[in-house]
This record gives sequence, structure tokens and C-alpha cells, in this order.
Amino acid sequence: MTNVIIAVDCMGGDYGPSVVVAAVKKALQQFPQVAFKLYGDLSQIQAQLKQNQLSLSKRLHVFASSDDVKMCDAPALALKNKKSSSMRMALEAVRDGQANACVSAGNTGALMAVSRFVLKMLPGIDRPAIISAIPTLKNDHVYFLDMGANVECSAKRLAQFAIMGDQLARCLDKSDSPKVGLLNVGEEDNKGSDILKNASAMIAQLTNVNYAGFVEGNQIFSGDYQVIVTDGFTGNNVLKASEGLSHYLAEKIKMAFQKNWWTRFCGLLAKPVINAFKSEINPEKYNGACLIGLRGIVIKSHGSANIHATYCALEEAIVQSYQKLPQRIREQLDQAKSTFD
Repeated sequence: MTNVIIAVDCMGGDYGPSVVVAAVKKALQQFPQVAFKLYGDLSQIQAQLKQNQLSLSKRLHVFASSDDVKMCDAPALALKNKKSSSMRMALEAVRDGQANACVSAGNTGALMAVSRFVLKMLPGIDRPAIISAIPTLKNDHVYFLDMGANVECSAKRLAQFAIMGDQLARCLDKSDSPKVGLLNVGEEDNKGSDILKNASAMIAQLTNVNYAGFVEGNQIFSGDYQVIVTDGFTGNNVLKASEGLSHYLAEKIKMAFQKNWWTRFCGLLAKPVINAFKSEINPEKYNGACLIGLRGIVIKSHGSANIHATYCALEEAIVQSYQKLPQRIREQLDQAKSTFD
């Protein structure tokens, strides 16, 4: 008997079914109580099922789509003209109660637009936010939102982000009281825009949120916080800058060990430490950003995700399904209604 069903858009991303089916196989082995519904091109999916020695069973079903959303498609095009796409069908399965969550590596803008149209927002939420984990020094990670869905945010929306991030951290990390911070140019109460000051005051009134005040940019990776809230413009720039810095450091370390025979020898000695470092900051383990604030669970996998990274996205969808994340957020929003009025 299955407890959770995950709907998977097999046609999204750079590799399509060749990666998705292999990741689903791994998830089937790891989660014996979970079933999967695969949406996409029937011939491609069946070919990958055969290659991965998977047969259809009560835990694995395939549904043919007549179209798929391209990475270059405009959100409006995906929403209006591709109603039989694998992405749309997977989301409709969640809406109709035939699946607990949807996972897609497709076009982010299209996924955002179609998810919002099909699943609708939780009461009191205008738009979904993108939340994901990023590595830190002390703890394993910090949940960071918004990462690009909402370029401009009101104080009320930032306060809602705090509730959503708090509940996600409680669900995925089983934390009783995750520490929440609001990103600003300084820790002092008088720093920042009026929007940030008002948002800080609103979050401070949320009795079920462990709010620790303003956070500066140099504290994002400290591990002192479990959730950090910001607007989508800032969040996306922090994300891209972090990715660029990570690549810069990796290349600089590589170049440093290739200068001469002595540095190459030292590089061989340091290889175990370097490999451990790479594993710690490997973006694959953090794959799977949640479109939070919807009435259903939607996980966005990276377009270039490999098998392991795609598996991590599936795993997050499963955990959130068991924890019933949207219901928990809705309950907290109901309790905080007086704060937002």
C-alpha cells in the first residue's frame, strides 16, 4: 500500500526521461511506500524504463502527454497554448488529489505561472516564493527565500515568507524553533528601508516564529540562522553571486596546485581534503527548490540536474508530502491573520 504519490514531469530539464527515470528507480528502492506517476513522451519514457529494468506496477504509472514546455517558452505561452503538456498534467494530478506533489525540471517561469493557475495560492498569499537550502559553516544549511519569484515585496509579503520558511524548516529539519532572520544592510533596528523596518515589526509579532532580527550579508553562510528572508531581487543576486564565487574559488584552488611539480605533489596529498570540501558544497545535494505558498507541493529541480540531484528533488517532495507542508503553512497563516490586518 502506498502512502504518497509523486507526479513527475519527465520532459523538463536538459536530459528529460534519461535522468528522471533513473532517479525514480533510486527513489522506488529507497521509499517502498511511495508511488510515482510519470508524465511525458510515452516512447521515450518506455525506452528508459526498459534500459533501467523497470516494469510498470502499482507503484509506477506512465501517462502520455501530447506536448511539452520548452526551456525557451514564455510563461504565457505555456499557460495558454500547452494545456496537454507533461508539466500541466503533473500539476493537475496534484490539484485533483491524484498525487501529493509535483516535481519538474522545466522552465521556471512557466512552472511558476502554471502552478499558480492550476493549484491556486493559499488563502492570504498573493504569489509563491522560491525557497531552497544553501550550505553554511556551522549547520548543514540555511533556507533562503525568496530566490527570484518576487522582485518587489511588501512588508506583509516578507512576513508571510517568514511563516512559510519557518514551517518548511520545521518539516524538513524537524526543528522545533528554527531561527529566522531578515536580510538587511545592518543589524540595527534603524537600518534599511521602511519596508524592511515594517516587515521586521510584523515578523516580531508572530508568536510562533523565532525571529532574531536583521541579518547582514556576511552572516548568510555563518550557520547562525535556519531561515533567512529577503525579496526576490536580492535573493536571486545573492544566489548568483554565491555560485560565481564558488566557481571562482574552485578554479583558483585548481590553478594554485598546478603551478609546478611541488604544488602538484602537494595537491595529491591534499586530494582527500579537497574532495571532502567539494562534497560539502556540492550543489547536487541542495537541488530541489520549493515553490512555496501554493495549495499543493511543487518542487523545481535544476534544469541541468543529474541522476543524484534529481533524486534529491524527489526526496524533498516525498518528505514535504508526508509532513503536509501546505496545510501547516495555512494553519500558521490563519493564526497570524490579525497581524496582517
